[in-house]
Amino acid sequence: MIWALLLVPAVAALIALIVRPNWPRRALLVLAAIAHTALVVACWVRLPPPAIGGWIAMDAAALLFLSITSALFLAAAVYAVGYLASEEKKADSLHSPDGPGEEELPFVNFPEAVFAACLLAFLATMTLVAVSRHLGLMWVGVEATTLASAPLIYFHRHSRSLEATWKYLLICSVGIALALLGNFFVAVAAQSAAGPAIHLTIDNLIARADGLNPLWLKAAFLFFLVGYGTKMGLAPLHTWLPDAHSEAPSVVSALLSGALLNCALLTILRAHALLTAAKLAAFSSDLLVIFGLLSMAVAAVFIIGQADFKRMLAYSSVEHMGILSLGIGIGGLATFGAMLHTVNHSLTKAMLFLVAGNILALYRTKSTTRVRGLLRALPMTGVLWLAGFLAIVGSPPFGPFLSELTILKGMLDAGRPVVAVAYLLALAVVFVGMATICLRMAYGPPPDSLSSATSVTARREPLWSIAPAAALGFLVLALGIYVPPQLTHVLKQAVVALGAN
Repeated sequence: MIWALLLVPAVAALIALIVRPNWPRRALLVLAAIAHTALVVACWVRLPPPAIGGWIAMDAAALLFLSITSALFLAAAVYAVGYLASEEKKADSLHSPDGPGEEELPFVNFPEAVFAACLLAFLATMTLVAVSRHLGLMWVGVEATTLASAPLIYFHRHSRSLEATWKYLLICSVGIALALLGNFFVAVAAQSAAGPAIHLTIDNLIARADGLNPLWLKAAFLFFLVGYGTKMGLAPLHTWLPDAHSEAPSVVSALLSGALLNCALLTILRAHALLTAAKLAAFSSDLLVIFGLLSMAVAAVFIIGQADFKRMLAYSSVEHMGILSLGIGIGGLATFGAMLHTVNHSLTKAMLFLVAGNILALYRTKSTTRVRGLLRALPMTGVLWLAGFLAIVGSPPFGPFLSELTILKGMLDAGRPVVAVAYLLALAVVFVGMATICLRMAYGPPPDSLSSATSVTARREPLWSIAPAAALGFLVLALGIYVPPQLTHVLKQAVVALGAN
């Protein structure tokens, strides 16, 4: 089963390059997503046995992160079918940009086969990261996610998307190079251990963590945190993220924010678990708290007065990566809250990016000052936009409220009142900044440009553009009211697997 999880999207990606008609390729995209989700559901019933001598295995943390990735990809695949059909239709009817600096160039400029293949390869590489139990294989998986997703960011092929893709490749490649040094340092730390040679599998390292050289192990975690933290979007290493999330198609932005960042987070969590086993948790925890608070502060500053609503969502991702880092660093109940918040943030942010795609399709701009009257122009999209806003800022009864409250209680239980105050202050600033933008976009009369008969026709909200976001929103609302015992059990197992108390 664990091999099937990797092979289904990988083989589907190869087929997508061969198939010529568009609709069979789009059907393949959805079928591969359904098959992957079915395999993940089967893993909830029974975990598959390890493979390749323990290099690939499924534990509770991998199951949790892989479930998030698979669910988001299924929603994105359904959305992508309608999106690609819409772009194809646009390419047939439009031959020039609609507006200076804000338009999406015709779809014909980017082969659909490449887009579908890269999307499926992206799923395969994220799956590899989740199930990897060897530090080297995990590093390969993270690097592969960069290569698979970079063409997706360049979908529209204009100067801004080219710049965003170049930043993404350059900055993340530097980060992944630093993470490779972290692997080398762990290998050096293992050389001082007595007995048989220690292999760089997570289980082997944790079982013999007492024999690892603490100095080299601390240096390794620094490089892991900086290297993988770049991919995760922790400030001040986040500089690629706002451009990439803003310029990529919204369906790709949903996966970048909701799934890719989690892959980098998981690698850092594996390193933190190793230091915890080596009785060096205080060192890694303090660094995670510092980077967490810094990320929240930087995001709060850039969200205030943000002029691009997709960049606003990108900085919101930086904020929530900070919340996750903070919760892991505090430990105890806060770690459980962070694991639950991983689920809530991913579902909410993917929902918001899909909704942002609907807004961009009608208004033809990402400017927060030019989008008005969303509830009148696109009623369902407007309702989902407001619901997503309330959820992402931690308003009850949505899931993020419960997980953020759990993290806060964990801080107070751990005797960290100063950190708790800084945490609440950052959340308050983000709430004010996002409320100013999102509410102004939702209310008021639509622009005069949307009053023509053509624009009225364009306002029709097809099912494919609403259903995926609505389904994700329903899950976020449900998790704020009731957390299933099965999910709670996996969350607790994930906390134990990551070495938290």
